Amino acid sequence: MLKQIVYTSLFITLFASQLFAQQSVRLNSDWEFLKEDLGGIWEAVRPVGVGNPEAVPLWQKVSLPHCVNAEDAVDPDVNYYQGPAWYRTQLNLSNPYQNGRTILHFEGAGQKTEVYVYTTKVGTHVGGYDEWTVDITDAVAAFKKTDVYQKQFKGKVPVSIRTDNSRDLEMIPSNLSDFNVYGGIYRYLNLVYVPSLSVDKMFAKAEVDAQGNLGKLNVKARFYNPHHLGGASIKFKLVAPNGKVVKETYKKLEISNDLQVWDIEIKKPVLWSTDKPLQYTLQYELTNSTGNYKGEEKVGFRHIEFVEKGPFKLNGKRLLLRGTHRHEDHAGVAAAMTEGMIRQEMLMMKDMGVNFIRLGHYQQSRIVLNLCDSLGIMVWEEIPWCRGGLGGPVYQQQAKRMLTNMIEQHYNHPAIIIWGMGNENDWPGDFPEFDKEKIRAFMKELNDLSHQLDRSRYTAIRRCDFCSDIVDVYSPSIWAGWYRGVYTDYKKASEDEFAKVKRFLHVEWGGDSHALRHSENPDQALSKIKTGGSADERAGDASLYGGAARISKDGDWSESYITNLIDWHLKEQENMPWLSGTAYWPFKDFSTPVRPDNPVPYMNQKGVVERDFTKKEAYYVFQSYWTEKPMVHIYGHSWPVRWGNEGEQKMVKVYSNCSEAEIFLNGKSYGSKKRNSQDFPAAGLRWNLPFVKGENTVKVIARKGKEMVTDEINFTYQTGKWTKPAKLVLKKIDQQDDVATVEVKLFDEKGLLCLDATNWITFGLTGDGKLIDNQGTSSGSRKMQAYNGRAVIKVKLNQGQSAVAVHVEGLKTVFITL
Repeated sequence: MLKQIVYTSLFITLFASQLFAQQSVRLNSDWEFLKEDLGGIWEAVRPVGVGNPEAVPLWQKVSLPHCVNAEDAVDPDVNYYQGPAWYRTQLNLSNPYQNGRTILHFEGAGQKTEVYVYTTKVGTHVGGYDEWTVDITDAVAAFKKTDVYQKQFKGKVPVSIRTDNSRDLEMIPSNLSDFNVYGGIYRYLNLVYVPSLSVDKMFAKAEVDAQGNLGKLNVKARFYNPHHLGGASIKFKLVAPNGKVVKETYKKLEISNDLQVWDIEIKKPVLWSTDKPLQYTLQYELTNSTGNYKGEEKVGFRHIEFVEKGPFKLNGKRLLLRGTHRHEDHAGVAAAMTEGMIRQEMLMMKDMGVNFIRLGHYQQSRIVLNLCDSLGIMVWEEIPWCRGGLGGPVYQQQAKRMLTNMIEQHYNHPAIIIWGMGNENDWPGDFPEFDKEKIRAFMKELNDLSHQLDRSRYTAIRRCDFCSDIVDVYSPSIWAGWYRGVYTDYKKASEDEFAKVKRFLHVEWGGDSHALRHSENPDQALSKIKTGGSADERAGDASLYGGAARISKDGDWSESYITNLIDWHLKEQENMPWLSGTAYWPFKDFSTPVRPDNPVPYMNQKGVVERDFTKKEAYYVFQSYWTEKPMVHIYGHSWPVRWGNEGEQKMVKVYSNCSEAEIFLNGKSYGSKKRNSQDFPAAGLRWNLPFVKGENTVKVIARKGKEMVTDEINFTYQTGKWTKPAKLVLKKIDQQDDVATVEVKLFDEKGLLCLDATNWITFGLTGDGKLIDNQGTSSGSRKMQAYNGRAVIKVKLNQGQSAVAVHVEGLKTVFITL
C-alpha cells in the first residue's frame, strides 16, 4: 500500500459541480428565518390573515448563506443558541427537461436538517459539513395537483427547511471542541435541473511518476438514474492548461454504477505544483434519448511523498510545507461566509507565503478547495471526530459516512494530500467510559476505510499518541512557548517527537495575541517558565487558571510576544532539513464556546489576522520568511504610544525579505543592516533608537537587488511613569458617513495614560444608534480587555442621536453623546 501512496495518484470527483453545467441557480434571496422551533410543518405553510394569531411567531427576512449564530456566538452575555431553526421560501419551478429531475443541492447545513415541500418531508441529513442533495421532483408534482398551489401560493412551491444544532452526545463533532457547532444553511443552497439520466459522481484518477515522464488518467462514472434507463453515449475531451485538446473519445455505454469509462496515458504531462498550479480540464457530455448532460472539472498531475524519517517531496523534490489552518468563521456572519469572503481569505494566505493548509476540523466548502487547487495550496482535510471520546453505533456510523462523503466529494482536488481521521482523540469527557483500545480499534476502521476509498493519499491524525502508529502521518501536540515551556525549546521538542514516529508533520503551534496590545518587554514572563521539558500540550494547559506557570496563563497576550515566538519558530525551521513541514494555528481568529474569559470573550485569538481580516503584526513576520516579492514592515503600526525613559535606547524591529535595510528616526539615518535569518529577532533587522519625548517618525528603506520598498510609522513616546487607573476619558476619534468611532482611555490620577492597563471595559448605548459589536474583534466587541490602556468601538448612528457609556469596575462610568 505504501508503494501506491508514494506513487501518488490524484483523484477528482465531478460531484454536484457537474450539475452546475446544467440548469442551476443559487437560492440566495427571498428567505424567511425563525430562530426557534415550530409545533409542526403546518405552522410554516398555513394561511395567515393580517393580525390573526397565526401570524406569530414572527419570521425575519434573510438571505443565504445564513448562520443561526451569526452574532450570538461571540455575545459576551449569553450562551450561543443551540437548537432548531426554520427557513422558508416559495419557488417558481420550471424544469426544462422532459421527465427531468428537480434537485436541491446543499453545500453544507448544520447540523441535522429536514426538508419539506409544502407538508411533505422530502429529505433529511445528519452532519454539518458534507454536501448532499434532495430530489423534490415527485413531491413538487404531487403538490401542483392540490388546490392551494394556485389559490394560496399563486403557482409557487413552498419549501421549508428545519436545521438543528442542538447538543447531542451521539454526534460528531463534540461540544467540547474548541469551535462552535453552528446551525443554519451556512453554505450555498442550489436549485438544479437535470435530465432523467445524469452523472452523480465521476471519479478521475490522475497519476504521474516522480520524474514526470508518464501520466495516467483513469475515469469511472456513477450515474443518477431514477428511471432505470439503459443505453447512452458519452464524449470526453482532456484539455491542457494551454487550451489545446490532448485526448478525446466517444463511446456507447450500458448504464451501471461505478462504470469504467476512460483510461489514457499522457507522456510528460504538465505538472501541478505550489508555484505553478497548472490544471487540465476534463470535459464530458452524456447523451441519451431524454437529453444531454454536460460537465467539466479540473485535473492536476502531481506526485507526493512523505519520506519515512524524512521530509516531504512534491514531484520528486523536497518542499517544506509552510502551512496554516482555517475555520469556517467570520465577523458578523459566523460560518455563513460568502464566496467573496472566502476568496479574500485564501488570497491573503497565499500572499503571506502559505503553500499548505489543514482545514480544521471538518470538511469545508468546495469553494475553499477550488481556490487551493488554483492558488497552489496543498491540503490536509479531516472529519470532525474531535474530542470527547467514542460514542456508539450511530456516532460511529456518522463518522464513517462523513469520511466517505468527504473523500468521494473532494476526490477531484489536486491540492489534497492528506485525509484526516480525527483531532485530539485522547480528550475524554462526553461518555462515562474512555477506552483507549476501543478508540484504537475505531481509528483502524477509519484508516482502512480511507485507504479503501483512496490509496493515493496519506492518512493522518493530530494529538492522540496512543493511535500514532495507525495512520500514515502523525502530528504530536507541540506548543513551545505557549502551553508548555519556552519557545527556544521548539527545535529540541520537535526532534524528540520526530524520533518516535514513521512520518512526522507538526500542525498547530503558536499562541494568542490580543490585537492592538503591545509590550516593551514581551518576554518578561519567560523567566517564570520551566525550560528543557516537554512542550506537549496536555489537559488543563489551555485553562487561564491553576497549574504550572505557562505563557498562555501568565504572559501578556501581546502582539509583541507572539511575533517573537513566530520569528523564533520560522528561524529554526530553516535549519531542520528532516522536517516535512508545519502549520501555524490558525490563520484567523475564530469563535469558540469554551473560552469565555479570553480578552475578547468567546474568541480563540491565535490568528495572524483578526476575525474581520484585519492583519496583526504577525502576518508580516510570516511574509518576511515565506515570500519572494520584496516587502518591508516596521513593527508597531497599531501601537500609537510607546514608553520608556528619556534618552533610553528603544528597539525597533523591521520584518523584511529584502537583503538589507536602512532605518531613519525623525529624518536622521541610523545606518543599514543586512538580513540574516539566523540573527534573532527580526533576522538582524533591528535597531536601538533614541526616541524623543512626544511625536516620533520611523522610516525604513529596504532593498532587494534593484528593487526598493519602504515603510513608515508615527507614534508618541511617553516618558512619564503612571500609577493605577483613576479615571476614564471617552472621545469620538473618527466618523465615516453614518459610522462613528469612539475610544476610551484609562488615566492615572495625574492624567498619565496607563499603558499597561488591561482592565475589562464594557460599552453600552442608548438612543437611535447601535454599537457595531458581537464581531469577535478588538474593535468590535462591547466587552473586552483594554489594550495599552485603551479600547475602541464603532457606532452605527442611524442618522440620529445616541449616548455611549463605558463602564470599568472601580472607576466612574463616562458618557458621550453622538
